[in-house]
Amino acid sequence: MVMPKLPWLLPALIFLVGCGSQPEQAVSPSTVGPPVEVAGPLPPPSAPPPPEETTPNALPDAGLNRQLVYNAELDLKVKDLPRAISRVDSLVQANRGWTQTATQTRTDDEWRQETTIRVRPAQVMALLSRLSTLGTVERKSLTSEDVTAEHADVTARLRNKRLLEQRYLALLQQAHKVSDVLEVEAKVGAVREEIEAVESRLKVLNDEVAFSTITLKLYQPLVLSAPDAPVISFGSRLLEAVYGGWELTASLVVGILYLWPIWVLLGVGLVLWRTWRRRRLS
Repeated sequence: MVMPKLPWLLPALIFLVGCGSQPEQAVSPSTVGPPVEVAGPLPPPSAPPPPEETTPNALPDAGLNRQLVYNAELDLKVKDLPRAISRVDSLVQANRGWTQTATQTRTDDEWRQETTIRVRPAQVMALLSRLSTLGTVERKSLTSEDVTAEHADVTARLRNKRLLEQRYLALLQQAHKVSDVLEVEAKVGAVREEIEAVESRLKVLNDEVAFSTITLKLYQPLVLSAPDAPVISFGSRLLEAVYGGWELTASLVVGILYLWPIWVLLGVGLVLWRTWRRRRLS
């Protein structure tokens, strides 16, 4: 009785298995996607990046590929130079800059200090604005120089020099004669000197672009104190009067002697006038 039912049971099982596998085949692979293996707990969602810091009165953006060098000059007349210098140091540190050089001189009528400040280009305008409040602005200037072409040229030259050095080193490995080795080593030495010179220039350009230069000149006028008048006694004043009178009299006598031609002419004229008058009366 069991054997007659087997032909009907086998098709029924195949039908049920086929119906059970249909829902999994109906799901689109593009919707579900490939399975992802997870080695541990999922990391927490990352925080959004902080907003980019902006500086008021910052220099305008000249483009991502531009290499600009900024130089500024500021001349200030201050009332208290030591106090102004202390404020300059605080402002430079607050704007993440640094002092490169500082030279101070003092004369009888002036006290002066010249400071070279290096600061990021984004902080130049803000620092200039704050430095201008330390005294009376007598001169203020800001200039920019585009060194993009020079920077690209120096970079290309450095790359070519390094490639040439590698070629010479490869030739040095293949040289067998002493003369060939010496000749290639001389070439390598010359190329390395050129590489050092180009690297030095590129380093200067990168430094000038990365940090702008502010030349700050502070000066304080100094008031010259007048010396006190000496105290003169009464006796000294009498002696001075006698000496002054004698000097005046001597000057008058000398002056009269200087006029002797006039006195001679006057005497001759007086004699001639008297002679003419006597003749007329007679």
